[in-house]
Amino acid sequence: MKNIALYSWENGSFIMIGIFGVVIVALVGGVMLMMNSDKKK
Repeated sequence: MKNIALYSWENGSFIMIGIFGVVIVALVGGVMLMMNSDKKK
């Protein structure tokens, strides 16, 4: 099937996109925290 429900808003995929965004933000935040903790303040 070509339609993998990436852009079909009926399936509540906006919730999945939101969760995906939150996960990406959390990963970026974790990397920034690790980089900041590596540098001696």
